[in-house]
Amino acid sequence: MRATILRQLDLPNLPSASGVEIVGGTVYVIGDDSPLLYQFEAAELQPGQHITLFDTAHFSTGRIAKTLKPDLECLTALTDPRTHETGLLAFGSGATSAREGGFWVPLADQQAASTVYPVSMAGLYARLRELLPAGVTLNLEAAAASATELLLFQRTVGSAAGNLLFRLPLAAVLDYLHHRTAQVPPVQATHVALPTIEGLPAGFSGGTFLEELLFVTASVEDTQDAVLDGTVLGSFVGVLDARHPGTKPATFVQLALPDGQPYRGKVESVAVRRRSGPGRYELLLVTDDDQGGSTAVIVDFQA
Repeated sequence: MRATILRQLDLPNLPSASGVEIVGGTVYVIGDDSPLLYQFEAAELQPGQHITLFDTAHFSTGRIAKTLKPDLECLTALTDPRTHETGLLAFGSGATSAREGGFWVPLADQQAASTVYPVSMAGLYARLRELLPAGVTLNLEAAAASATELLLFQRTVGSAAGNLLFRLPLAAVLDYLHHRTAQVPPVQATHVALPTIEGLPAGFSGGTFLEELLFVTASVEDTQDAVLDGTVLGSFVGVLDARHPGTKPATFVQLALPDGQPYRGKVESVAVRRRSGPGRYELLLVTDDDQGGSTAVIVDFQA
């Protein structure tokens, strides 16, 4: 199993990339301190138009301040089982009360519509907090949707006990978010063992489905705080069984540079560009340097 970087591309004017999805010929990216949904042409990652998710007076410097940002960390493409509408769901980490919002962006012919619908995650996040170990702060870093389930990835820095995978029925989640019911959807929490670097445990950072596989990313950061950043020691790519995520051992490999040396960047999200051979995939990762810079990283992954 290996994950080797093929090339890296800077993403100028896109601060703090935190989530990526590929739908048809378009790459969609969010940043955790930006009010915009960015679009790129998938083949060569040429920038396209962006969509404003919310209005703010605090983006004049190119980044929303940490104390004010909604911390949009989760992005997933999905199809509503009830209405058969396809769209993008983006939402915050839940680490503070200001980070409990989200947005539903419908897709028409695989292109994002100009209309954005705010959604509140507060009631769902209250339920998730009840399932956390004592002393652990809710800090969702990624989401992945299958035809029937929504998976939420809890990142707990400095504590392996808090690396949780929340599994929710997709139809019930969307019924709740779109106000078709007031019932908070049921949640199943599963602990996932993640690798370590220098004795520090990794935390989830990304996830995406491809058929029977669930690709995930995780990174190691030297911090004990869910809000404050720390020194990044490296990142991993892993695979879980999509039919039973969290119930079977996951396999991980540390992301490496072309010369074989460990990559020390902070991977924030993952999407699959294509299957390049038996058990072999080309992945698109996005990274955040915690200073506002963002990078797209194309990876050759062999399971």
